[in-house]
Amino acid sequence: MSGTFVGMPAFPVAAREAVGDKTLRGNLRHATHTIRDKRARAVAELDDWAALREAGKQIKDHTLRHLDRYLVQVEEAVTAAGGTVHWAADADEANEIVARLVVETGESEVVKVKSMATQEIALNEALEARGIHAYETDLAELIVQLGKDRPSHILVPAIHRNRGEIRDIFRSEMSEWGRPAPEGLTDTPAELAEAARLHLREKFLRAKVGISGANFVVAETGTLVVVESEGNGRMCLTLPETLISVVGIEKIVPRWQDLEVFLQTLPRSSTAERMNPYTSMWTGTTDEDGPRAFHLVLLDNGRTDTLADEVGRQALRCIRCSACLNVCPVYERAGGHAYGSVYPGPIGAILSPQLRGTGSEIDASLPYASSLCGACYEVCPVAIDIPEVLVHLRERVVQGGPAVRNGNRVVLKPAKGHAAERAAMRAAKWAFTHPGALRTGQRLASRTRRLHPRTLPGPGRAWSGSRDLPAVPAEPFRDWWQRTHGGKGGAK
Repeated sequence: MSGTFVGMPAFPVAAREAVGDKTLRGNLRHATHTIRDKRARAVAELDDWAALREAGKQIKDHTLRHLDRYLVQVEEAVTAAGGTVHWAADADEANEIVARLVVETGESEVVKVKSMATQEIALNEALEARGIHAYETDLAELIVQLGKDRPSHILVPAIHRNRGEIRDIFRSEMSEWGRPAPEGLTDTPAELAEAARLHLREKFLRAKVGISGANFVVAETGTLVVVESEGNGRMCLTLPETLISVVGIEKIVPRWQDLEVFLQTLPRSSTAERMNPYTSMWTGTTDEDGPRAFHLVLLDNGRTDTLADEVGRQALRCIRCSACLNVCPVYERAGGHAYGSVYPGPIGAILSPQLRGTGSEIDASLPYASSLCGACYEVCPVAIDIPEVLVHLRERVVQGGPAVRNGNRVVLKPAKGHAAERAAMRAAKWAFTHPGALRTGQRLASRTRRLHPRTLPGPGRAWSGSRDLPAVPAEPFRDWWQRTHGGKGGAK
């Protein structure tokens, strides 16, 4: 996975700065609460939501178990339909393939559909280095690009911006990228949308190359699916002469019928709509209709390594709905940039450390970017147990141990800065396996309770600085049980 946010500090450092930004917190609070309330109403309309959720989970797990077979089937189906399939082991290889394909067309501009995969590999930057200008056409992505910013949300990349900030960005930056913003542009949504439409229209009509991702790839037919709300994707997918789609290998579903599940759960969980306004599907190429050349770049970039982890692989079920971000109390306060990845929020906290590894300071910190409240699991439309994976990755960070990196089995070393945590866990393990010592320690803690500090010393201050230490009871539970029940029931 590309270090798109290279140089970012560890999550606690970045989050501390973000929490102090009142404007950012206000923007996030308003947006996330609005989206999640609408989502709850949309989901409540379906009596069989739990069954759909389980079906989505089962389809994804089945596909991942047989991914080798379905990948070959995709290649055969796409090739038979007139497309060309390329395989990319990592970000550098994917960027080289895409850049070469664009250069071969003789073009120096491309229009893009919103795509997490292309953000993950930093495709725009790679194309720029080859003299190719990539224009984002999704409204939120356009705002981020014009503002020389970074996306902070999976579904709404500019969620951290309010209308006034967007107006100012359009006024000052649009002229450098093409058609300038209209004179007297205000911050009303209709005017902002119209300014973006006029700015992008000339890009759509001029571009000969389009670049997309895909929400799903149907193995049995080689069909790619893109769902969106604005229509810009439809323009990028149909008008250019050449279409290049960069898709993670986990986006495959076996059968056309499987879309029945995801085209119900994805829109409700993401935009709180019963169905997406634009659902575009294409299979290869067709004479006199759509692009003349279609290229599918299947991207690994750490996904095979993630698949090798029996606990962590469930992150590959993700359909990028962003529901987990909208209910997460940590994301709501820290924002997406603090995660140092194009995948922010709870899903990013478990996906990025697996795709990139936990060797960097920021990736080692991401599994701790959660209160483990479980709200993310409750709303996930494919039942990813994010808290389970977070705890699993925390263990990997603290203890090290076996893992798969770049297709090779390795033994990871414990991350720096966790010696005290390891010592505490070992002490707890010893105490719980020696009942006599545990009983003595509990009694000693109860008898000295008046001497206990209200805050922890040393590194413990970071924990107790925002929490009250739990009061030690006057009597251990074991002694209370022995006294009140006379030892009956067998507390030991």
